[in-house]
Amino acid sequence: SAYDTKTRQKVAVKKLSRPFQSLIHARRTYRELRLLKHMKHENVIGLLDVFTPATSIENFNEVYLVTNLMGADLNNIVKCQKLTDDHIQFLIYQLLRGLKYIHSAGIIHRDLKPSNLAVNEDCELRVGMLWYRAPEIMLNWMHYNQTVDIWSVGCIMAELLKGKALFPGNDYIDQLKRIMEVVGTPSSELLKKISSEHARKYIESLPHMPQQDLKAVFRGANPLAVDLLEKMLILDSDKRITASEALAHPYFVQYHDPDDEPEAELYDESIENKERTIDEWK
Repeated sequence: SAYDTKTRQKVAVKKLSRPFQSLIHARRTYRELRLLKHMKHENVIGLLDVFTPATSIENFNEVYLVTNLMGADLNNIVKCQKLTDDHIQFLIYQLLRGLKYIHSAGIIHRDLKPSNLAVNEDCELRVGMLWYRAPEIMLNWMHYNQTVDIWSVGCIMAELLKGKALFPGNDYIDQLKRIMEVVGTPSSELLKKISSEHARKYIESLPHMPQQDLKAVFRGANPLAVDLLEKMLILDSDKRITASEALAHPYFVQYHDPDDEPEAELYDESIENKERTIDEWK
């Protein structure tokens, strides 16, 4: 971290590792910079500044990003204390508010997990750009959509309620089995949607597992929290609740304000899909 003498605030400084080592690295560096610049929302970590000590293209090999300093991440907080229902409401509301904004830009986060969520001492949360992978990503089931992030929110929320991970798999296969022990094996209707034959065959080889009653799994939790979880942890991604719909769920009645849940301008990916040399990316 560092202290910005102009704005008089503490900031986080991140050095990108080997930003121009290869064409793939150079494109990724450019994309990360553009994405961070595009994000202007209270619940998403945005870019305050970017700099390099280099003075010419030839020796331009280091990129430093300056972002908001938030202190702890959600992972530290879960380990330290059991959160109240009020805390969970406020944190998950902010996460969904940030996610609605990210999704409205046409972006899928794909890697939401507690260590990617920064939280300060006022319980204010910002989303930072294996246990939270949705089953359709793990299995490469099909072309996935924005609701993969909603699965991750469901896993994060379940962990806040239980104080431990809901699906702590050792690997993809083990994790998938644990997921199905809770949400049940996929219906034949969903199996037809899975384009990967390998994934389909594996699922068909498993014994039939009924869906568990989440009220029993989360005994003692706020019934509205469990109702929301049931709408997030649905195997069929087409039937999962969206971030926008989740914000309007009764669980967030004290926070939901449709006039204060902004959307982003659509993010144009075409620029970074062009073929360029490393020097051109620089």
